[in-house]
Amino acid sequence: MINIKEEAAKAKKASSKMAAATLEVRNNALLSIARRLEESKEAIFEANAEDMAAAEEAGVSPSILKRLKFNEAKINDCVNGIYQLVSLPDPLGTVQLSRELDEGLTLYRVACPIGVIGIIFEARPDALVQISSLCLKSGNCAILKGGKETAKTNKVLFDLIYETALKEGLPEGCMCRAELHNEIDELLSCDKDVDLLIPRGSNRFVRYIMENTKIPVMGHSDGICHIYVDEDYDEGKALSVIIDAKTQYTAACNAVETVLVSRKIAERFLPTLAKALTENRVKIRGTKEASELIDPVAPCEIMGEDEFNTEYLDLVLSVKLVEDVDEAVNHINSFGSHHTDAIITENDVTAEYFMQMVDSAGVYRNCSTRFADGFRYGFGAEVGISTGKIHARGPVGLEGLVTYKYKLYGNGHIVRDYAEGRRSFNFKDKVV
Repeated sequence: MINIKEEAAKAKKASSKMAAATLEVRNNALLSIARRLEESKEAIFEANAEDMAAAEEAGVSPSILKRLKFNEAKINDCVNGIYQLVSLPDPLGTVQLSRELDEGLTLYRVACPIGVIGIIFEARPDALVQISSLCLKSGNCAILKGGKETAKTNKVLFDLIYETALKEGLPEGCMCRAELHNEIDELLSCDKDVDLLIPRGSNRFVRYIMENTKIPVMGHSDGICHIYVDEDYDEGKALSVIIDAKTQYTAACNAVETVLVSRKIAERFLPTLAKALTENRVKIRGTKEASELIDPVAPCEIMGEDEFNTEYLDLVLSVKLVEDVDEAVNHINSFGSHHTDAIITENDVTAEYFMQMVDSAGVYRNCSTRFADGFRYGFGAEVGISTGKIHARGPVGLEGLVTYKYKLYGNGHIVRDYAEGRRSFNFKDKVV
């Protein structure tokens, strides 16, 4: 058992060295990690098989089991994500502002790492790889706490990544792995050494984190995503997008949970949609009004108006009829989690209205909500999805893991000269 407070202090001390590591060192570490993942996959699969067997014996739900599985496809995705990260420009040292305040007095705003980031994530081994690689590329130290369901897989992955990072010249303390559940509370108390917390888990868990720490928290608690099918829809696009958004990976936070349908097309579209959903083993829940149109084709459980704030993470979908795009927007802003919401329409005016008015981190037209992902955005990977509006929003990649500092260069300048009128500011922005 490690002492989290001591590890956090060690990470804080290492954060300056980590921030100073060159792009070449960071990229070389990532390339070596990618190679080690491929070389060590049998050991990773063996550990994951033990985790899976224990989870099945414990009665873990199928949707969670799907997240636990770490197979060839997951490793390939992780490796491809690392290579994509390596190809991205350095997020550090970028000059965002260059301004001459007066002759010989120049101000710069320069991108730099956040410092020490604590990430508490759900039972997904690939999340550990993504988070670690993003932190290494962005020059941040990371304290990682994964789910107990994948403890063995996480240990193999962490040891592999950390050992490789040290071998490639990154500082000791750049990464730390918490193992026990009670270490979470210890981590929450490390406000002097940890600069940011990113929790990934249930609504209740994220709320607990937010309410029990002084450390800034970034993340989201729910993924209640919507698709609104407008009266000016294309049926082929609507069916394809909805089925993909619900079934491609049901346990993901960007899977659709509610479909809203314009009343003007409901009579002809809902039976077709219900048939497609049933063929894909999706259970349908809907309002009484929607159920009357669906029942002749497929079973539909009647649900109340107050039940639309449910995140299923399973092959279950809520359906509701709305009068128009205004009612759809109001429903989404009231019941949604500000994650990702989409409209199916061929009407440009309606589409722009929807995309302007829906208050979510991702707003899409005629495409699946499952695109809300750092890798699919070209970020290489993500540490999570942020539904807040401060600092970072949507899939959080490299840009979300850096902040900035102001650097002011002078030549004996003092404020008294300006306060007493002997000198005056002469602001001149330089092209960055």
